[in-house]
Amino acid sequence: MSNSGFEKKDGQEPLKYISKQEAEALETELLEDYRFGKQQLIEILGHSCAMAVTKVYPLKTLPKKQPTVLIICGSKQNGAIGLICARNLRTFDYEPTIFYPKRSVESMYKDLTIQCEKMDIPFLSYLPTEVQLINDAYNLVVDAALGVEEDTGELNEPWVTILAIMKQIKIPIISLDIPSGWDIEAGNSEGINPEVLISLSAPKTCAIHFSGKHHFIAGRFLPYDIQKKYDLNLPKYPGTECVVEL
Repeated sequence: MSNSGFEKKDGQEPLKYISKQEAEALETELLEDYRFGKQQLIEILGHSCAMAVTKVYPLKTLPKKQPTVLIICGSKQNGAIGLICARNLRTFDYEPTIFYPKRSVESMYKDLTIQCEKMDIPFLSYLPTEVQLINDAYNLVVDAALGVEEDTGELNEPWVTILAIMKQIKIPIISLDIPSGWDIEAGNSEGINPEVLISLSAPKTCAIHFSGKHHFIAGRFLPYDIQKKYDLNLPKYPGTECVVEL
């Protein structure tokens, strides 16, 4: 399978889709060689994800009277990015609600949770199994459940049930980095089909199979030498934007 796609309009090299191994190596290099902090990275990415949501779904275009958004957060890095995305959406006057079923015991995750609670963002104690309740209550769902760190071949509860519910949701889903249930390399076998995908830093190999309406990259912060080393060939970001749509 080719690891490149999206031919640039200016005739430059095509965008590269990176493997799980490359994604992990890139992040390690940012943390160890470039001295980014872990929370610094996820703050950048969470804010970028919220910006992408506002671009596709501005407040005035939401179909329901209240600008409600459900954010489903996992217990690892994607979940932390989802918490930050929720906090930023709240400052943009959306009304996020968080479902965070398996909370991490790490202090950074606890801090992010407290920040959301202090901003009066409600947390669901359970995800309704009657999917119509979700469709009726929210305009959008942000999928921040399962990311690069998850092994989709070994999912257990509550994620098996949550994934089954998410597959039935009819309102738009925005997936962060990897749609839940997708294999990072092979793509969608038993996963969801989001309307929007926001690739973090660079698109992963599975994104080649994304067929939704909008694909964003949130990677403007990447140092040039990192981009060059991994041959990312990222598209040009317009103006001062932190995300770019392919």
